[in-house]
Amino acid sequence: MKILITGTRGIPNILGGVETHCEHLYPIIAKEKDFDITLVRRSAYVTENNKIEEYKNIRIVDIYSPKKKSLEAIIHTFFAIVYARCKGVSIVHIHAIGPAILAPFARLLRLKVVFTHHGADYNRQKWGKIAKWILKTGEKWGCKFANHCIVISQTIQRDIQKFNPKRISLIPNGVIIPQKSLQTDYIESLGLQPQKYMILVGRFVPEKGFHDMVQAYSNIKTDYKLVFVGDTDHESEYSKHIKADAKKHGIVLTGFIKGEKLHQIFSHAGLFVMPSYHEGLPIALLEAMSYNLPVVVSDISANTEIELPKSSFFEVGNIQDLSEKINYMLTLNQHVDYSVLLQEKYNWHKIAHETMQVYNAL
Repeated sequence: MKILITGTRGIPNILGGVETHCEHLYPIIAKEKDFDITLVRRSAYVTENNKIEEYKNIRIVDIYSPKKKSLEAIIHTFFAIVYARCKGVSIVHIHAIGPAILAPFARLLRLKVVFTHHGADYNRQKWGKIAKWILKTGEKWGCKFANHCIVISQTIQRDIQKFNPKRISLIPNGVIIPQKSLQTDYIESLGLQPQKYMILVGRFVPEKGFHDMVQAYSNIKTDYKLVFVGDTDHESEYSKHIKADAKKHGIVLTGFIKGEKLHQIFSHAGLFVMPSYHEGLPIALLEAMSYNLPVVVSDISANTEIELPKSSFFEVGNIQDLSEKINYMLTLNQHVDYSVLLQEKYNWHKIAHETMQVYNAL
């Protein structure tokens, strides 16, 4: 069965939640002899360092996209669908609501379509009115025209019932439970000590709440350092402001990191914080839990859906509450173990099996 994956910037080691999802999911499916997986990457994110034709049994094809946030996903997905039709693909799997606006075009070309809804991206503050309309249309058309919809959270599942999707499956994001790194050379190069820093991981966009964390950190009297792990894919006034504020308050900026560097950052952190205003089902939070880190997260529905103690949540946007919860967690200094929960609900092999069932049903 030939399956083409689109809607992602690409893999491996490309910034983004959808990208991380695809990087973990499709190598498992590609191992199965019945599945021939092709993943198309946006040319704007291909560099000399990541030019490849195959990744863990996945065929990698680079197709043109402009590096312009309002156009790249739709233009790239259009070309990806045409490519799929030319190559005799059985199923096109479209990730995210923006690219899903082309689901009816794929059906017009007589392709079977699976659409994964990763979250209501029109709630992100970076989009203007026209972009929000396009995203909402993509959500509606993805649900109506796809042969099968996959949602990553119960919240999304409830929200899209109004579109009467033909078939719908709840298949969440997943996580791999790692062995903690014993190496400390990278964190030491950043001036960090094990268990004496807290981390916030994500893209520098308003809905991730980095600005709230800067304010909360300035309210806290602690010897713990704060580390911002991530960057922006499109430089903006907001990302420039966050970087400037971080330097002013002594916050460590790692930039976008993967592999051993990220492994070390998670392995030796004392606390994970996520002050997001919007999420689908946050992979970064699941990763923090896989390292058994105590967490402080906003009380948005995507976060409360994950089974965490009440003490881990603060009222989204409430700086005072965020400051108090961080202080409490740092004082508590508790050991947590999420391994059973993660293995039962957020296991990539289980997720891959359920995704293959969707493909086979078509």
